Amino acid sequence: MARRLVHAVFALIVLPVFALPFAVILIASFATNWSGALPSGPTLEQYRTVTSGDALHALVTSLLTATAASLIALVLGTWAAIVVHGMARLRRLADSLFMLPVAVPSVVVGLALLVAFSRPPFLLNGTPGIVVMAHAVLITGFAYQSVAAALQRLDPVFEQSAASLGATPGYVLLRVKLPLLLPSLSAATALCFALSMGELSATMMLHPPDWLPLPVAIYAATNRGLVFIGSAQAALLMTTTLLVLLLLNRVRTRASYR
Repeated sequence: MARRLVHAVFALIVLPVFALPFAVILIASFATNWSGALPSGPTLEQYRTVTSGDALHALVTSLLTATAASLIALVLGTWAAIVVHGMARLRRLADSLFMLPVAVPSVVVGLALLVAFSRPPFLLNGTPGIVVMAHAVLITGFAYQSVAAALQRLDPVFEQSAASLGATPGYVLLRVKLPLLLPSLSAATALCFALSMGELSATMMLHPPDWLPLPVAIYAATNRGLVFIGSAQAALLMTTTLLVLLLLNRVRTRASYR
């Protein structure tokens, strides 16, 4: 009886709150009008629009931005986590530094970068580079925390055994430590990629006219009243992100079984 009650509460409260908005977006992406409780008038015209021209370019822009920002975040976060591992004071400092952009609104990060890189010799305003930098700043903390937690769980006997056999620190890092961290690195990459694909606030402040990521295009479409186009773009964004996450999850699964 108690289990049925829990299932009923889950079905009546949790599913509508979390699943219904996504279902409505998917339905609206195929609709032509919305005169009742739900959209109606099935069509594929929205998807023809969002998979060509500027809309497709926005998706490619998001993929390029998320890929570049995720790689930067992964490299910086991994390097920092390895450097401060076993150094309590330095790790506390690194924790505060990398989590600061997470603790403040992303629009603040965008404004900070806008002001900091608006003058030579570090003039990046109006370039795709400042968008990638903003995304990297916002997501590096997640990569750092993921790798730092994995290092805490790592059994030191592997490193000690390799060192006792004469392995250099560089060899231990590349051939022992990093392979053991591969599942955590894959998980960190997936999280960073997903966060970057959906980032809006800082991106709106910084993106140049010729570098329009998909979340900004979705906001612009809905702001102009093109709800069905925006819904199709949102569905495309969700689908693309999920496909990449599934691919990274397969990499993580294979790494876990090694």
